[in-house]
Amino acid sequence: MSDIGTVWWVAGGLGALALGALALRGLWHLGRAVHVERCRELFKLQHERFEEQLLKAAGATGLPRGLKWVACRITGDAVLVRDTATGGIVALVPVLVDFTPVEGGDMEDVPAAKDPRPATAVFTFHNGAWHTAGRVVFNHTPDQTVTAFPELQRLPDHG
Repeated sequence: MSDIGTVWWVAGGLGALALGALALRGLWHLGRAVHVERCRELFKLQHERFEEQLLKAAGATGLPRGLKWVACRITGDAVLVRDTATGGIVALVPVLVDFTPVEGGDMEDVPAAKDPRPATAVFTFHNGAWHTAGRVVFNHTPDQTVTAFPELQRLPDHG
């Protein structure tokens, strides 16, 4: 009789352990979803500041050669992705960039140099804030950028 009682206690303990593990897994997934939504909301609230941040950082890179960054306008919603190489959250943002040719540069006589150029700006989320190093993928929408870079995995929309 005591052997049957022991079996029931062990089975009950294992069942409780399994339920606890499932509950922790659910809380972990919920926490990640909340974090993604927090990132999304922070980006929406501060997008004008990000235009300035991108303009400054991208202009400092010296790329493209012969052109000076004049303006950058966000033209749509950010697409949030996870960079599987770093585990971090990245925002891919459609932008329209205006340039002016550098005086005496190679692009000064090129009429198309002043045309607005569509691109996808790259922002990273770390230490509770969005940052950019001025990385821009020209002639790509955010969806095309996700396709072009396999290390980027689109995050689901929860809102």
